[in-house]
Amino acid sequence: MSGKHFNVHEVGCCIKYFIFGFNIIFWLLGVAFLSVALWAWSEKGVLSNISSITDLGGFDPVWLFLVVGGVMFVLGFAGCIGALRENSFLLKFFSVFLGIIFFLELTAGVLAFVFKDWIKDQLKFFINNNIRAYRDDIDLQNLIDFTQDYWECCGAFGPEDWNLNIYFNCTDTNLSREKCGVPFSCCTKDPAEDVINTQCGYDIRAKDDNEQKTFIHTKGCVPQFEKWLQENLTVVAGIFIGIALLQIFGICLAQNLLSDIEAVRESCLFT
Repeated sequence: MSGKHFNVHEVGCCIKYFIFGFNIIFWLLGVAFLSVALWAWSEKGVLSNISSITDLGGFDPVWLFLVVGGVMFVLGFAGCIGALRENSFLLKFFSVFLGIIFFLELTAGVLAFVFKDWIKDQLKFFINNNIRAYRDDIDLQNLIDFTQDYWECCGAFGPEDWNLNIYFNCTDTNLSREKCGVPFSCCTKDPAEDVINTQCGYDIRAKDDNEQKTFIHTKGCVPQFEKWLQENLTVVAGIFIGIALLQIFGICLAQNLLSDIEAVRESCLFT
């Protein structure tokens, strides 16, 4: 009987604690993302009035933190507890869920390549929809300002897209001081200015096109994004490949640990 005990399989400690450590990072990041989302919602009063979620006219960036944080939290929790407790169910859940995410990412990549024009139209619709809701949500406003400032663009395909916003349109019924203007994030930067001039876009679209080019960016964010993507294609592809390899690595580790656990259980049945 003693000889049989020497042949009993053992769960690999290296794999077990590597998966645990790997997922504890994801779990903590998930908690951080969820905390930021809940804090942002509490600041906007959404938690005290849940119905206000449906009142948003455009995309709320907090949803991105909420979804990403939720997925990372669930995956990290399943991976940590599954590895630490050698729980086959949680490890299978972690492995399958990670595999589904990988498949969805791969499918999205293929579809984005095949339906490039459709994606472009949807991006235009998305940006214009959020231009309409620019003043409705501070997080959305900050996201649009960051996008326009980073890519040196204005609107989806040009400054005239800001006619969609009730505060910036050029109609006679618009009594806003921002009438026929654009947000300050559309303005070209003056290196001599230490303080941002938030009124630099006032009345700018009432001027002719040549004069507009002196003060604001006249290229749209959709073509600027396409240009940026082409210039940084290697970096973007490298990031996506790196994420894919990490996912495949995580699935392989989980499967190896599952095999060890099942081997140990089978050995115990015969000892």
